[in-house]
Amino acid sequence: MAGQPTVELDERFSSPGAAARPWSEVVTALEKAEIFWLSTVRADARPHVTPLPAMWLDGALYFCTGPGEQKSRNLAANPRCVLTTGSTAYRSGLDIVVEGEAARVTDDAVLHRLAQMWQDKLDWHFDVVDGAFHDPDNPAGSADVFRVAPTKVLAFGKGEPFSQTRYRF
Repeated sequence: MAGQPTVELDERFSSPGAAARPWSEVVTALEKAEIFWLSTVRADARPHVTPLPAMWLDGALYFCTGPGEQKSRNLAANPRCVLTTGSTAYRSGLDIVVEGEAARVTDDAVLHRLAQMWQDKLDWHFDVVDGAFHDPDNPAGSADVFRVAPTKVLAFGKGEPFSQTRYRF
């Protein structure tokens, strides 16, 4: 992702006097978030949504999934997806929606950086073998890693003033 996004407050869905949330605040929230909801589309056009950990690194979100899992099969047919994170509170917090296309990551240097992030943030250890994550506690288990560079991000500030900010890349 190159440069800073274009930022726009949507006044239709914001309280009077609300201001656009700074991109730096959204990045901080993405870096701190532990769980995201990944939305993909099945071959028959039904939606598929599942929670999973994701990591923000170098302007993109990264997540992993087993090659036979539903989300992996969905992404093979249609790489467009959405990752969301936030809180269940209504009067406080920041909910974030990241739209983009998932692309498989096989570069060992990037995978090692990500494996260290999973370890540091979630105490979840992965080895990097043959361009994928491998769980040493489950020798049969491997996970492909995907990168989602945002094309659009929405941030919903909750509590007065409520705000909806759009970031375009």
